Amino acid sequence: MDKSIFNPNHQESDVSSKIVAGLERISEAFKVLLWDKAKLLGLSPIQIQILIFIAYHKTEFCNVSHLAKEFNITKPTISDAIRALDKKGLITKEFSSRDSRSYSIGLSLTGKDIVVQTSDFANPLQAQLKSVDQRDLELLFGTLSKLIYQLNRSGILSVQRTCYGCKFYSQKETEHYCNLLDKELLNTDIRLDCPEFEVRHAQ
Repeated sequence: MDKSIFNPNHQESDVSSKIVAGLERISEAFKVLLWDKAKLLGLSPIQIQILIFIAYHKTEFCNVSHLAKEFNITKPTISDAIRALDKKGLITKEFSSRDSRSYSIGLSLTGKDIVVQTSDFANPLQAQLKSVDQRDLELLFGTLSKLIYQLNRSGILSVQRTCYGCKFYSQKETEHYCNLLDKELLNTDIRLDCPEFEVRHAQ
């Protein structure tokens, strides 16, 4: 109990605990902003997240199985959200010719309009970062990108598409390199969600 991350007295002597507590606060802010937008449009937060994800990702990622992994929730929960979005006329379904039970999800015209109205929900968070020194932002991004990769490696995050886990990524000493683009990457060039990402399998 005394050494709990959430014990303010313990936080005073442990920087990593302070950081975790800080991330929890930011997570709460994210949820508040998402809920406010959801209530305004009569949608649930996960429904908004699904619509935004579909708008900006490849068709191969836009199915129930992948969405469940992406958002770390069960397939039945995703299926319920998809069913609700379908009833509202916000999505389209393209069924596989090989398996009539399998389908990819797209956006209807109304769905695209909802994405325009909702994809700015996190802008207040970004606005606060505008006042942070650029060097500090770069250091923060470097830490976050490594943390996301490590959480994926440990099995806490099911999906990640950051450079560190990509088969095209290599590192020599402190230099990052993308073998697909054939170019050296700056720390700020590291992507958290790369469209060309291909998982690097263990040798």
